[in-house]
Amino acid sequence: MPAPFNLAISLDASLQAAATAAGLETPFAAEVRGADPRHGDFQANGVLGYAKARKLNPRAVAQQLVGALPAEVTAAYEVAIAGPGFINFTLKPAGLLGWLQAHARAEQLAAGAAQSRTGEAWILDYSSPNTAKQMHVGHLRSAVIGEAVARLLAYSGAKVTRDNHIGDWGTQFGKLIWAYKRHVDQAALARDPIEEFERLYKLGNNAADADVAVMDEARAELVQLQAGKPASLEVWRQINEASLRAFQQVYDQLGIRFDLTLGESFYNDKVARVYEELAKLGLAQESQRALVVFHPEHPRFKEQPFIIRKSDGAANYASTDLATILYRCEVLKATGMLYVVDKRQSDHFEQLFLTARKWFAATNRPEPRMEHVDFGTVLGENNKPLKTRSGENIKLKDLLLEASDRAYALVCTKNPDLPEAEKRVIAEVVGTGSVQYADLAQNRSSDYVFAWDRMISLEGNTAAYLLYAVARLRSIFRKLGAVPGDTAGEAAASGLETATELALARKLMKFPEAILLAAGQMRPHFLCLYLYELAGEFSAFYNADKVAVDDPSVRARRLLLCARTLLILETGLHLLGLRTLERM
Repeated sequence: MPAPFNLAISLDASLQAAATAAGLETPFAAEVRGADPRHGDFQANGVLGYAKARKLNPRAVAQQLVGALPAEVTAAYEVAIAGPGFINFTLKPAGLLGWLQAHARAEQLAAGAAQSRTGEAWILDYSSPNTAKQMHVGHLRSAVIGEAVARLLAYSGAKVTRDNHIGDWGTQFGKLIWAYKRHVDQAALARDPIEEFERLYKLGNNAADADVAVMDEARAELVQLQAGKPASLEVWRQINEASLRAFQQVYDQLGIRFDLTLGESFYNDKVARVYEELAKLGLAQESQRALVVFHPEHPRFKEQPFIIRKSDGAANYASTDLATILYRCEVLKATGMLYVVDKRQSDHFEQLFLTARKWFAATNRPEPRMEHVDFGTVLGENNKPLKTRSGENIKLKDLLLEASDRAYALVCTKNPDLPEAEKRVIAEVVGTGSVQYADLAQNRSSDYVFAWDRMISLEGNTAAYLLYAVARLRSIFRKLGAVPGDTAGEAAASGLETATELALARKLMKFPEAILLAAGQMRPHFLCLYLYELAGEFSAFYNADKVAVDDPSVRARRLLLCARTLLILETGLHLLGLRTLERM
């Protein structure tokens, strides 16, 4: 029988069976989790709560439970009762080797991981920049975290639809079209359309602020756009097409892809239904000419209305977000939606979800799962939001270019004899990966300081450190003329013996727990920490235990450990959205 992918889940099931065999009352929760390495690999804590609720001796219950464990568990684990009734499980060396041999290929790992969230279907809403503007550093976190969460959920068995809900509609287009018709520089537009659109928007915005007549003309331009006037729509299409091309260049560099790009404009003809239904149901009412939803039962929102149509009759984020939820449920058949958006929008999403739940309940529609996957701000080393010295937002394409330039200097220092073209490729992979990983390695709910020296370094929990570990593993196989995951060669492996072999094997075996934790909480930093610790365990093993030994069985088992470390490091980094390298 092959070793199960997630040993903690398997142990939990075995303990449930043992509880039934021992005659324990239901319900019984084993509460299996990873243990302090000093005590074992896994610990079951459920006996204490069970015994306390029934005024039983927990240690006696633990002994009863251990005595009823299936034979395959006691054969694979050292089992010990600690303290008042904790049950500790330490996988024997043969069990560790068995797990490693059962998960020799990427598809075996993926098949095991895919069991945890089968049947779930999520729409993942992330990135979502505004058209006519450059993507800047403020767009980094949503894009990078959203892609990593999408990959983690899909790897865990969920059906994931990635939706880039771009901002391609609204009042800013009136000002932009006004400026375009009067001040466009066709040469600049041909050279760099986004730069020109940004210039025009600033010009139109400043002119509208300074002159009421210009503001009225901009509003008229917006009305003509919303009414579908061909000339206005043509300018709007030109803006959006140029914007999407510019966005795609950044997404390609970051390895990000979307299944859908349904911007706010897509829902322009769908918001009227939202107004009508909410008003008819008595959930929305007019207040100061705006259409609003009150939530008097909510401690913070009882006097803060959720405005779903502005006083001038225009739609806003609330209008299109509600229409989006309805469309995703009715047309896309989504059962859940995740919004990877700055935590400063928390109030908006709390009111949005509360409004949607009341709406769906009143119309007897199945309520979708909705969650705000929030994140903090990227700060400069002055602990203020990261900006240029002049106070402007840093363009994302410029940030990634600087990362590649800095990584190039590192590559030239580390491996100056590589061909120039290869050094440039490595620099781009390491530079981009460093920006992504520095973001993902933080708890997403926290702000973090963007520091180049820490980010692009071969020391510490960085992309460069992990990518170098992968390249070093690839180098080992090249030098020995071996192939990672060679089944025939690994069949000759003898049992694990040394302390560093066993420590590395135990860390490898914990990969399923890292995936479960990172995907379950939608916090990629748990996977980052695991990969960093795994690379550290591999370094300790490699420094202590020579791989190229004469004894074929010892050589085989150490190459097996190298192969699994390579497989899991590459798998984990790809799940985070990073590319890996053959050499650095």
